[in-house]
Order: sequence, then structure tokens, then C-alpha cells
Amino acid sequence: MTATPDAKPRGTRLPRLARRRQLLSAAQEVFVENGYHAAAMDEIADRAGVSKPVLYQHFPGKLELYLALLDLHVDDMVNRCREALASTQENKLRVQATFSAFFDFVSTQGEAFRLVFESDLRNVAPVRQRVERSLQECAEMVSELIQEDTGCTSDEAHLLGVGLVGMAEVSARYWVTTHGSIPKDAAEQLMARLAWRGISGFPRTA
Repeated sequence: MTATPDAKPRGTRLPRLARRRQLLSAAQEVFVENGYHAAAMDEIADRAGVSKPVLYQHFPGKLELYLALLDLHVDDMVNRCREALASTQENKLRVQATFSAFFDFVSTQGEAFRLVFESDLRNVAPVRQRVERSLQECAEMVSELIQEDTGCTSDEAHLLGVGLVGMAEVSARYWVTTHGSIPKDAAEQLMARLAWRGISGFPRTA
């Protein structure tokens, strides 16, 4: 197979972890450009500048490669949410930081968010489970804070957490499709104000 124009030179020997990062970077480019089903291991190997046997030494198949890449990005999303919630003790600022975390995630270089939210594998169980689990983790972190600060029951707080995370995810994904018709900071603030107007209406516990 003829190498793609972006193929890296072959023959450079790298430590295992460095090679794995290189392969994941090449795979992300190909998966984002083509989708899972149209992506070929040949093209990923060429993009990384390695032979197919080297690629298969690290990942036994295309699905395993995709899942390894997906794990990196859902973990990144959850960590961004965790850091946002821990960044301040002021709830209004927490809401703003959480929306910023999702807008930052969809703005990351390489459009990694497409692997998480727009995959043509969303109906495949291992993919669906990872994405759902990551959003659930974010919602649980939010709901724990809501329950601590309000008189809501656990179920009520969890529903509110799911709603806030869903609002952040959907609005961030929509915003990125508009190619910045609203500046990122302004879009974050707009959605955070909407969310805060709702959640701030719940009375705080003593």
C-alpha cells in the first residue's frame, strides 16, 4: 500500500511508551478524519511511519486501538470536570468552571471530542459503556455537591447533576459546530448564566 502524504519516516526505534503515544496520535488523526469503519490499520501504520506488525505488537486489533484512544479522552474529560469543581468553593464559579471544562474539551487540538461524542461506534457496547460511564462520573461529582449544599434528596440531586452535565455537553458540542460564531468565552458565560439561574433557586442548607 502506498504511504499517505503525512506518513512518518520508518525505522526510528522508540521506547515502548513513546511508540504507543506515537501510534495513538496517528490513530486519532485517521479515526477523526475517516470514522472508525472507514479507518484502516494500514493507513494508521503508514501515518505513524511503522510497519503493520509493529502496530499489531502494541494493539491486537482496530477495536482495541480505538478503545485505548477512547479511554485517554474520556479520562481527560472526567479529570477536567473534577478539576473544575475543585477549583473554587464558590458555587457560581463552580458552574462557570464546569461549563468551561466542557467547552475546553471540545476545543482540544485534534478534535478528540469526536471520538467520544460522535463516534460511528456509539452502539457498540464497550464504546457506549465508556462514554456513558464518563458522563455518569461527571454527573455524580456535580450531584454530590448539590446534595451537600441543598435539601435535595440523593435522587433529586442526581437528576439535577445529569441535567447540568447534559446541558454542558450538548451546548459545547453545538457551539463547536458553529465554528465560533459566538466567542468561546462568551458562549461559556451565556450557558453558565442559564444554568446558575436555575440551580441557584434551590435553597441552601444551614
